[in-house]
Amino acid sequence: MRRLVLKMSISLDGYVAGPNGEADWMFRHRDEAGHRWVEDTLWQAGLHVMGSRSYFAMAGYWPTSSDSLAVPMNEIPKAIFTRQASLNRDALAKDSPSARSWAEAAVINGDLATELARLKQQPGKDILAQGGAGFAQSLVASGLIDEYRLVVHPVVLGQGMPLFPPLPKPLDLQLRSTTLFRSGSMAQVFWPA
Repeated sequence: MRRLVLKMSISLDGYVAGPNGEADWMFRHRDEAGHRWVEDTLWQAGLHVMGSRSYFAMAGYWPTSSDSLAVPMNEIPKAIFTRQASLNRDALAKDSPSARSWAEAAVINGDLATELARLKQQPGKDILAQGGAGFAQSLVASGLIDEYRLVVHPVVLGQGMPLFPPLPKPLDLQLRSTTLFRSGSMAQVFWPA
């Protein structure tokens, strides 16, 4: 059974993006060790899952990027969760750049929790979710996340898009590891308690 891992960058006050989706703040606090940590996380995945907005943003960047993260981002298969019935593999092939894993992404229109549970039952490496506040909140609400990999950046946004949605009860987490980077960012890995 595969694990579902949520990897997100987050501000000290719990936001994953500014009020208009701004994410430039997370790139100001990167260093080589942090970059390697992210790359290691990517290579542990056998499947990337994301929402359609994140898909189109990433598909427009990674296929032509020279960043070392581009290799795992372009090689690892993708699955896109969307409520858009018109989004299908033919539309992706037409709208996606040349990287094969982007154009051949699976498009999933079904119930998020049901489809994720199905994907988790398949053999293989971890399922990695990253990017998109709304998609991340839906994953949190599903209760199917096996590991949270949060890169906490030394910035307070004051407002924006929170990682965690309103929850009916507290979500207890168990800290598994902490890695502090020279940039002041800190990677924290949590498991549900």
